[in-house]
Amino acid sequence: MDDHVKQLIHLEIHDDSVRDLRGRQSVRTTFRLSPRTIRALSILAGQLGIRQKSLFDYLIDDIRALRVIAEGGGAPGLAEQRVAKTYVISRRTLENLERISSSYNTPRDVLVEVSIERILPLISREMEKHERRKKYLDELNALLGRGGEMVRRAEEELGRDDPVCQQMLAMLKAVGNCCAEVGECVRRGRKMEDFAGQGEET
Repeated sequence: MDDHVKQLIHLEIHDDSVRDLRGRQSVRTTFRLSPRTIRALSILAGQLGIRQKSLFDYLIDDIRALRVIAEGGGAPGLAEQRVAKTYVISRRTLENLERISSSYNTPRDVLVEVSIERILPLISREMEKHERRKKYLDELNALLGRGGEMVRRAEEELGRDDPVCQQMLAMLKAVGNCCAEVGECVRRGRKMEDFAGQGEET
């Protein structure tokens, strides 16, 4: 047997490694949060194309930020209405949250709510990009319309089998695919428009 294989077989798993693996386990836990906070997490995760669990762990696993929130006693003026929402998070994130909650006598829900509120500036920046994407989509659709008209003329004057006409058809197809992809990005961003509108009403 190769010496390297023997070393792998006899590789010891240290206690720290076991704790790290356990910390990565997923657990389900329920928080009572404002509907706006719940939507903010969902919208940003969808817009960035990442799982809510990953975003949640990223926010709540920041021990320093949790301590700052707890030392400040949470955030006054948060919405009183609360909705029970169950999330899948890592065991380590939950343990960190409960440790800070217990040490500073600050409710878990408050720590989570304020942590998620920190992503609102990100949604604002994504909203600005969304508005720019809509303008580019309009330009692309206009380009697609002009391209379609040009291809129709080429078919009449050159014939559909003409190599130039074939290249133009390929170009039109590529632009069409591009429009579809950009349109999908804009469609996903529509949720941010609703979210921003609700924020202005409150």
